[in-house]
Amino acid sequence: MLRKAIHHLTKFRREERGTVIVEMTLVAPLMLLLSAGVFEFGNLIHDKLLMEAGLTDAARFGARCNSQMYTDVGWPAIDCAEIATNIAVYGKVSLTVVSGKVTDSPRVSGWQKSDVTVTIGASGSCHDAVVAGVTQYRSVTPQVCIVRATGTYAYSGVGMLALLSIGPITLNGFHEERLIRF
Repeated sequence: MLRKAIHHLTKFRREERGTVIVEMTLVAPLMLLLSAGVFEFGNLIHDKLLMEAGLTDAARFGARCNSQMYTDVGWPAIDCAEIATNIAVYGKVSLTVVSGKVTDSPRVSGWQKSDVTVTIGASGSCHDAVVAGVTQYRSVTPQVCIVRATGTYAYSGVGMLALLSIGPITLNGFHEERLIRF
């Protein structure tokens, strides 16, 4: 009986059929996990870049927006920060609203206007162009004011993070521009 068992074990050890299946069984889960991780990381970076592009657009608009120009010609004043926030999240100046709901889709799925703050020339954001004889900012005015667009986004992912018991990752971004106002 023992001799028969040893014979079968020796035969099994020398047999080469099925080795690829065993190797694939060991390697496939690891490769699938790595591939899913690369896909998840790519999505995270894509969402971060879209968010940063929106914040850059918002700060650029805010730096050039001048609501005083509108009131000087008799038009209603505009809210530059509100429009800049629309540009950051939706990529549009004005939004399409149907039955009290915004029908436009944001740049990043799930990103909302409440996640973005645009500060245009707030107190403390203006700096002297020249300090103690040293030029800090090149400017024709004695002070340079800054427009700052900041935003956060809770990236929940496509499920890979949940499998690893990692909660949502909060992406943060900001962009600053000099206040120009034409």
